[in-house]
Amino acid sequence: MKKQGHLNRDIARVLASMGHTDCLVIADCGLPIPDGVECIDVSLALNVPNFFDVLDTVLADFKAERAVFAGEATQHNAAVVECMEQMASNGIAVEQVPHEEFKQRSRLAKAIIRTGECTPYANVILHSGVIF
Repeated sequence: MKKQGHLNRDIARVLASMGHTDCLVIADCGLPIPDGVECIDVSLALNVPNFFDVLDTVLADFKAERAVFAGEATQHNAAVVECMEQMASNGIAVEQVPHEEFKQRSRLAKAIIRTGECTPYANVILHSGVIF
């Protein structure tokens, strides 16, 4: 049995396949999943697992150089704003775009991890960095 990192085999596989600038979305349970993009659905119930728990476990095992959020979060989700600030303080470039543009950009993701989160605009597009 695996001792560290992701136990979810699909998340582990996608993270291992990411190259520089490839993107991965971590989404709330309401974000539409575009046709042709792999959906790794880890939702169990409303808010289980929540967005932040999944994001934290991904970032523990993944080098992100950029994070894209829906700008509407600044008006509707203080916890996401705090998350943006934390990521920026950790050296991850943070970008905000309109939610409609966010949904269009999600079409380019290698995968979307769908959480049980059910608060507004709890979504992020993570762009892969390099570890060297």
